[in-house]
Amino acid sequence: MAKSKTAMSQKFSVLFTCIGRRVSLLEGFGKAAKQLKVNACFIGADANRLSAALQLCDKKYIVKPIRHPDYVKELLRIVKQNKVKLLVPTIDTDLLILAKNKAKFVSLGCCVLVSEPAAVSICQDKRKTHKFLSKNGFNTPDTIAVATALRRKGISWPCLLKPWDGAASKGVTTVYDRKELAFFARRIPNCIVQELAEGIEHTCDVFVDFDMQVRCVVPRKRIQIRSGEVSKGQVVKNRQIMTQAAEVTKTLKAGPGVITLQCFLQPDGKIIFTEINPRFGGGVPLAIKAGANFPKWILQQLIGQKLRIKFDGFKDGLIMLRYDAEVWL
Repeated sequence: MAKSKTAMSQKFSVLFTCIGRRVSLLEGFGKAAKQLKVNACFIGADANRLSAALQLCDKKYIVKPIRHPDYVKELLRIVKQNKVKLLVPTIDTDLLILAKNKAKFVSLGCCVLVSEPAAVSICQDKRKTHKFLSKNGFNTPDTIAVATALRRKGISWPCLLKPWDGAASKGVTTVYDRKELAFFARRIPNCIVQELAEGIEHTCDVFVDFDMQVRCVVPRKRIQIRSGEVSKGQVVKNRQIMTQAAEVTKTLKAGPGVITLQCFLQPDGKIIFTEINPRFGGGVPLAIKAGANFPKWILQQLIGQKLRIKFDGFKDGLIMLRYDAEVWL
């Protein structure tokens, strides 16, 4: 990697894929670049030309949808034309295709903040997530197939139905008896049945550096959720959650970048992990504001600066109350 002074004297580009509504994340990287006195160009790519965050980028590209055969080719063209040094994915559906094509971006000198395909595959299939957590000794809700649940006599009600490949809480339904289970299971694609986790739900932002070392974990209590994303949250510096979330991430070998874990803290102190998303979470601005400056740390590594990070060096108790804002065209 180039020395700091050389890197800082050059202009480089950062590409956000499927940038959508990630205005706060974009602004976080912009502020970090100014703090580091880095001359960075921020590029957005999205299939929707009316993406809010896209309008606020230095450059914007309308690209094919993720599942289009030319999607990766278009991103590679953008990377080559703009000498992109960092690619930041923002949604789940983007991750596996980027992971499988990571070497193509690296050959162009572009670092991609994505985990290896094996780790991404575990995270994107809730059946595999359950198997991984259980196999490695982490507490997680019992997760079974619909047919198994319908046959099982001792099932505990209520329970959750959700798509095994779902995201943003789409299709998640609570059922209270066998009749409701049979009814909703026919209407939810790729449905699985999961034990209902009790306790206070937390999201953990886990920062993994370019050497694949876990450097910081910020637990955020989810006070209120809207469309699967936190609208009100609070930083909670719980050492037990931080330690276990770090162990889950290390065991999964996820990273580099920010890995997002969902868990429930039960009244007896037991921690139940439910989901892992190997990308920036929607509520990550709260962790950044609390002092876990992920964008700054990522850019520091990119320009060759040594990181000085305290594992728990963030503000405890900070509350985020989100609201809608507008972009005018």
